Amino acid sequence: MSSQPNSTKSSGNSNDNDNDNDNGNGGGIGPVSAALIGIGGMVGGGIFAVLGTAVALAGGGTPVAFAIAGAVALLTCYAYVRLSCHYPEAGGTAVFLDEAFGANLFTGGLNLILWLSYLVTIALYASAFASYGQTFFSEPAPWLRHVLISAGILLPTAINLLNASFVSKSESYIVIGKLLLLGVVVGGGLFHLDSSRLEMAAWKSPGALVVGGMVIFVAYEGFELIANAAGDVREPQKNLPRAYYGCVIFVILLYVLVAIVTVGGVSEEVIAEQKDYALAAAARPSLGHAGFVLVSVSALLATFSAINATIYGNARLGYSLAMDGELPEELDHKAWNNPVAGVLVTTALSLILANTIDLRAIAILGSAGFLLIFAAVCAAAWKLAPTIGANKLLAAAGSLACLGALGALLAHTAKEDPKALLIFAGLLAAAFAFEWLYPKLSGRPLRNPREK
Repeated sequence: MSSQPNSTKSSGNSNDNDNDNDNGNGGGIGPVSAALIGIGGMVGGGIFAVLGTAVALAGGGTPVAFAIAGAVALLTCYAYVRLSCHYPEAGGTAVFLDEAFGANLFTGGLNLILWLSYLVTIALYASAFASYGQTFFSEPAPWLRHVLISAGILLPTAINLLNASFVSKSESYIVIGKLLLLGVVVGGGLFHLDSSRLEMAAWKSPGALVVGGMVIFVAYEGFELIANAAGDVREPQKNLPRAYYGCVIFVILLYVLVAIVTVGGVSEEVIAEQKDYALAAAARPSLGHAGFVLVSVSALLATFSAINATIYGNARLGYSLAMDGELPEELDHKAWNNPVAGVLVTTALSLILANTIDLRAIAILGSAGFLLIFAAVCAAAWKLAPTIGANKLLAAAGSLACLGALGALLAHTAKEDPKALLIFAGLLAAAFAFEWLYPKLSGRPLRNPREK
C-alpha cells in the first residue's frame, strides 16, 4: 500500500499469509507481510517527490538528513509498537489518541489534521507525477503541469469510483516494482560516485541538515499503516515489533543509499536544475538516458499508484470520522459499498491544494502535519505507559523529538516560505474550529469508536 491512511485496514494484504508461513502457525499475517505493508506505505510517492528538495537544503549532507529523519521515525515507531500490541485494531492512530485522551475537541481536531495531512500527500504525489510527466516534453507549456496534476488525481478517482477493489489488488505488485527499481538505481550508482561531493565540506550547516530531514519526513510516515493491520497479525506481541522495526530500519538504509547515489553521482548544479525529478537525474550517470526514462516511467506509475491508494484510504478514513460525528454525516453514506462522497470530497480538496501550492510548500505541509500527529501518538504512549507496558522515557523522547523537529521545520519555513507557514496554521485552525463548531451546529456528539 502506498501511503494509505487509516481505515484501509489490511485490505489487499489478507492473502499475504500464503507468502508468509514462516512459523507454521497458519492463519494471519506474519512479520514479513506486515513489514511489507509499512515498506509499501513509506516507499510510495514520497521519495520521488522530495529527494530534490532534500538535496537543495542539505547538499552533500543529504544522506545524514535522511538518517536524522529516520531516527525520529524510529523513536515514533516505538510508540506505535507498544500501542499496536495492546490495541491491535484497524482504527490505528485514531484509536490510540481516543484511548489516551478521550473523544473530545483535542483528539477530534488531531484526527481531522490526519485526514487533511493525507489530502496534502495526494497533492504532493500529484505534483511529483506532473514533474516526471513533463520530462517527456521538450519544452512543456506552463499549463501542461496543471493538466498533468489534475489528470494524476482525476484518473485515480475514476478507478476508485468504478473499481475500488483494483486498488488493493494491484498494490503489492507496484511495491515490489518500486523496490526493484530503486535497487537498480542504487546498484548502478554506487559505481559512479564522486566522493568529494559527499565530504563534510560539501554539507550544509547542522541546522540545514535537520531542516532537510524534516522536510522529507513525509517520506517516512507510512509505517503507521501496520497499525491498521495489527488485528490480523498472528502472535502480535512477537511479530508486530519485528514488522515495525524491520520496515523502518530497511527504509532508512534504502533512503540513505539513494541519497548517497544522488549526491555522489550528480552535480549540485544539475540537481538544482532538475530537483523536481532528481531520482531520474541520479539514474543517468550509471544507466544513461535509458535509465532516466526508466525511472521517469516508474515514477509516474509509483506516484499514480500512491494517489490511487491514498484516495482509497482517505475516503474511508473520512467515512470512519463521519461515523464518529467528526465530519458531516453525508460522508458516512456508501453507494455500491464505496464511500462515494468521501472520494469526491478528497478529490476536490486535493485538486485545489495541488494546483495552487508549489511542491516544496506541499512537502513542508505534509511533514509538519505528520510530525504533529506522531508527537501526539508518542504522548499517548507516554500517558498509557503503565497500561501498554511502554518505557515512559522512550515515549517522551519520541514526542519531544517530533516536537523539536516540527519547531525546526516551522522556524525555517517562517524565514524561507512564510506563505507555507500561514497555510499550515490555517489548516490547524480550520480543523479545530470545525471540530468545535460542527457538533454544536449538527447536534451530533463525538463518539469513541471503541464504545459503539
